[in-house]
Amino acid sequence: QVQLVESGGGLVQAGESLRLSCAASENIFGVMGWYRQAPGKQRELVATITSAGVTNYADSVKGRFTISRDNANYRVYLVMSSLRPEDTAVYYCHANNLGRYSYWGKGTLVTVSS
Repeated sequence: QVQLVESGGGLVQAGESLRLSCAASENIFGVMGWYRQAPGKQRELVATITSAGVTNYADSVKGRFTISRDNANYRVYLVMSSLRPEDTAVYYCHANNLGRYSYWGKGTLVTVSS
């Protein structure tokens, strides 16, 4: 059972930056990514990255967020810049291992004040 542990959330002001980290308990052979869920809303994709480093972003974060991955240390990162109040959400790390197994972290809260 793969475990994912997120860290790096917190309270920031609009326009500031934050870096989220996700540590996996073992190597992930597949796509890793970040999702978020704001109060009263459905969970939505933020960004994903393949083992080869191919990235995909939600339109709402393109140009502001950057996802990266450290395969040697089983980690994925999300650097969030120019944060907006609407980025406030619980951010979840996700991993799809071998194209068959899906894992979620417990989430880390990001709050952006105006």
